[in-house]
Amino acid sequence: MSLAAPPTNQEKDTHSGNGAHHGQPARVIDLFCGAGGMTLGFATDSDLGFEPVWANDMDSSAVATFNANFGHHAVAGDIIELLEKGVDIPRADVVIGGPPCQGFSLLNRNRVNDPRKHLWRPFLDVVGRSGASVFVMENVPQLIGSPEHHDIDDAARELGFRTTARKLLAADYGVPQLRWRAFVIGVMDIDPRQIFPPPKTHSGIANGTMTLSLPGASGYSEGLASLKPWRTVRDAIADLPPPVGTEIRPDAPPLDLHFGRNPTPLSLRRYKTVSEEGMNRFDLQRLAPDITPDCWIKKTSGGTDLFGRMWWDKPSPTIRTEFFKPEKGRYLHPSDHRPITHREAARLQGFPDDFEFVGSKTEIARQIGNAVPPPLAAAVAHSVASILQLRASEARA
Repeated sequence: MSLAAPPTNQEKDTHSGNGAHHGQPARVIDLFCGAGGMTLGFATDSDLGFEPVWANDMDSSAVATFNANFGHHAVAGDIIELLEKGVDIPRADVVIGGPPCQGFSLLNRNRVNDPRKHLWRPFLDVVGRSGASVFVMENVPQLIGSPEHHDIDDAARELGFRTTARKLLAADYGVPQLRWRAFVIGVMDIDPRQIFPPPKTHSGIANGTMTLSLPGASGYSEGLASLKPWRTVRDAIADLPPPVGTEIRPDAPPLDLHFGRNPTPLSLRRYKTVSEEGMNRFDLQRLAPDITPDCWIKKTSGGTDLFGRMWWDKPSPTIRTEFFKPEKGRYLHPSDHRPITHREAARLQGFPDDFEFVGSKTEIARQIGNAVPPPLAAAVAHSVASILQLRASEARA
């Protein structure tokens, strides 16, 4: 797919994408939008002046969720097919989004021709067609430094953008979760490094030392001791009552998504065996080998967070799409003998209780797990707002 040419100087001056310059809301397009975690981060603070105008995702249930919360301008479908059919891309200031990232995962690192690695191309095509002056591309940390990252930088440079990239930890921005994400920022005319990354608001420093080890984060603690402490699982979910039933209760928000499961007697025995915070499958094997799955006994390394119990006073691990299955990760409640609920997962991702999710239990779980945590997106949005203000002030000079 060929990328759209950058807009001319006349187009830059006349399109609505210079809304920040004229005191109008900055128009935002969200690609691969999912439920809208990125858009929520940009739109929550009205003082930032961001207005969602178009969005796209292949997941129709996620599009329904997006439209329920932000207005009916999200379109379901394959972005490549939509562009080939000539879909009308509105003018915009900013294009945000996270092209599907499975192609960058450690499990797929040897799949050289994985097409999911190249969905940044239609992303940049939309950037060019919209006349946006800023883009924000979110992805897994493995993107940074990869061949695809270099290709993205090269393609963005051809469109007139200067870029920078950084890995950000969601917990540093008020999310009660240890989730690392990569962000690539592109800006017309100015160097985004003047403003990005956003300053941290929270830290894991207590009495001068880290409260939790962070692999690969040497030097991480510098200058963080004066910030707010990381938000914890207790901060996020301790006020919730016991879950009720096993189905969505649409007439009972915000407890509509606070439902449980029907564990088998064997599963319940396993939950009760790993009864203390921080325990995991190795504790299950140590304490009750007779009820430990054979595949775990044979696998003596890796997967330490499988069948793990969260800690009350630490951020949660990364919330993925199957958080309701303890065998998939550290998803057991810190003290109850059950996995976390959909409502608890949404809170650990930073979604407010009044955010409306649409779909089945499995579809909503996928939307929650795939989302960019809204408070992390909001921190990025503050940087983008500053970038737009800087561009506007330089244009007036």
